Amino acid sequence: MPGPISRPRRRLAWGIALALPCVLLSPAATVAQSPRGGAAGPSALAWQPCQDPAEPDFDCATLEVPLDHDRPAGETIDLAVIRHKATDPAERIGSLFLNPGGPGGSGTASLPLWYERFFPAELRERFDIVSWDPRGVGRSTAARCFDDAGEATAWWERQPAGFPVGAEERRVWSAGREELAEGCAERVPELLPYVSTPDTARDLDRLRDAVGDEQLNYWGLSYGTFLGAVYANLFPDKVGGLLLDGNVDPVGYAGGAMGIEAEQTTSLRMGSDLGSADTFEQFLELCGRAPASGCAFTAGDPEATRTKLTTLLERLRQKPAGEWTYARTVESLWSSLYFVHPGWTEAAELLQKLWQGEAPPVPGLPELLPYPGFEQQPAVVCSESPNPRSLERYAELDAFSAARAGDLGRRWVWDYEWCGHWPATAAHRYTGPWDRPTAHPVLVVNPTYDPATSYQAAEAMTGALADARLLTLEGYGHTALLNPSTCVNEHAVRYFTTGALPPEGAVCTQDTAPFTPVGPTGGIAAGGGGLAGAPRTR
Repeated sequence: MPGPISRPRRRLAWGIALALPCVLLSPAATVAQSPRGGAAGPSALAWQPCQDPAEPDFDCATLEVPLDHDRPAGETIDLAVIRHKATDPAERIGSLFLNPGGPGGSGTASLPLWYERFFPAELRERFDIVSWDPRGVGRSTAARCFDDAGEATAWWERQPAGFPVGAEERRVWSAGREELAEGCAERVPELLPYVSTPDTARDLDRLRDAVGDEQLNYWGLSYGTFLGAVYANLFPDKVGGLLLDGNVDPVGYAGGAMGIEAEQTTSLRMGSDLGSADTFEQFLELCGRAPASGCAFTAGDPEATRTKLTTLLERLRQKPAGEWTYARTVESLWSSLYFVHPGWTEAAELLQKLWQGEAPPVPGLPELLPYPGFEQQPAVVCSESPNPRSLERYAELDAFSAARAGDLGRRWVWDYEWCGHWPATAAHRYTGPWDRPTAHPVLVVNPTYDPATSYQAAEAMTGALADARLLTLEGYGHTALLNPSTCVNEHAVRYFTTGALPPEGAVCTQDTAPFTPVGPTGGIAAGGGGLAGAPRTR
């Protein structure tokens, strides 16, 4: 809860929160407070070693920024920032910013987990790798709509697992989202109109200036690609290297006017359900071709494997296996598709256990997170992207998406139902134009089978921007950074260090195919909830 407020330069602070992933995030380093220089102009960052002893090589700082950038002398909020300094200072180029997606992804949590595992060595040598918790998120001034983590977790556990099935579960689901929205309206009413993407883009430009860079170098994942596109069009002359990885269709996300009953959810406008369906078809196809030693759920060929899955899901509809209901199982499959290694192998093992009548333990919520941050994704999306308001419309879209995208489509529909109750609209939306000429061209990267941000969305992003080149990753999973390709990394290094783009029509492949062994670094760390990173599950 906020402390005492002084005017006119009050600081809004609602404590610590983290976006919840489906796998454990270790606590990010405690953010050291920087001197108060005022938010009317950019402030230098007072870096200090992060306080988490598990991350001794990272520095932390706080940047004070205006709550409303149109009122730079008004209320202020804090941004928690983290960096790893370039490992070869003599060859240092500048800073490279990471946004892990979400919206609601915590950069202070993600960067320490991803730094050595996923970032190419040459980028680590030549750039300070910097990330931050966007406004409303994590250790920055955060949207917290419950008094504490225990209250938030108790609320989450009362909700139907995965998504609602049937009229009664839909009523409970909708009532729970309404309860959350009421808590947000009560606890953080001043913050909610100012957590939109344009607000964060303006923060990012302050961060760029605070680290001393004339132009921005940036790697944005999933929702972070929308943030990157907004930045490119608000600050086109400040674009240095902008790599957009796992792309949102910017026109589909922005949608039409707020306050008018939307026909579809954000996810359906962007085709996220279709991306999941296509990727899951590949999962079943490749599993069916693999031996049981590679894919535990194989039935000997792809068609038999598809039939086996259909039979299993119908069985779970009729009679859950312990806590594994139909919806919980679909949710688990949906989240596992994001990460080929280890997600696909683990999903196959789970399905096989359920097929054999076993009921594995259901993963609990990560206990290491100080606050789960369920509300931090909708705080952004629901304030700036139109979604239906009526429960009846979501029930109709459930049937619509299931018809075109199968079981996983339902999950995408219900993930946006809290927007039907959301109490705030963004003070500053951005809906275009998207084609303002930038100082340097943008590099767009996307897997061909991405379960959240489809390849078609990447084509839409490339076409919308004034000067962008699409690099295709012939592969699977959500984003290239988290589903590694040496080929993509080599192009990324050249792009950030020399400005060189891949050739027109360039195609890369992933380092390790699904259902094949990986080395000790092949596992996945964690990311934000929602569009990017590891999605929420329980």
